Amino acid sequence: MITLYNMPLSGNCHKVRLMLSFLALPHRTVDLASGEQHSPDYLQRNPFGQAPVLDDDGLIIRDSQAILVYLAKRYSGESYSGEQWWPGDAYQLAQIAAWLSTAANEIANGPALLRAHHKFGRDIDISKTRQTADKVLGIIDRHLRSSDWLVGDSVSIADIAVYPYLALAPEGGIDIGAYPNIVDWFHRIRVLPGYVPMPGMWQA
Repeated sequence: MITLYNMPLSGNCHKVRLMLSFLALPHRTVDLASGEQHSPDYLQRNPFGQAPVLDDDGLIIRDSQAILVYLAKRYSGESYSGEQWWPGDAYQLAQIAAWLSTAANEIANGPALLRAHHKFGRDIDISKTRQTADKVLGIIDRHLRSSDWLVGDSVSIADIAVYPYLALAPEGGIDIGAYPNIVDWFHRIRVLPGYVPMPGMWQA
């Protein structure tokens, strides 16, 4: 049985919720109470005290990007009409890895950090964070000008890794409507079978 240790307002946790739903994988969700991720019991699952953590019948995987890789490799093709979340082509896999890195770096230190400031009061360098956000949003919007998906001709875990904190960008004071190609990409993701929303995400 798959168990997801989850924080409902976390975009990183939402990545995993999306992937589990897209793959139609039965699972249970354990929502962590405030501070529970720092308990000795939880730190045995993730010594960094972060969510999400996935427990797949005793196999423990921490970090949202790593969990996406695991689910795509372990379960891709078992459902969702054989959609290629994890392609076999080496070049496409490299491109996916690059976007996973972008999600963990520029997006985490740009749109996600601005949201953490405006929504949760985190102390940040607003000017620097805004510059990072503007740069990565511009790069992604230009990339999507000539492509429906971040990698290849179909949705992959690259899209799932990048999507939540861009869709939550309005909670960080960002006008995501200024990036029309990203908005069109939002719509493509949201009509995928199994899509699940999250409060605070951009609405048309």
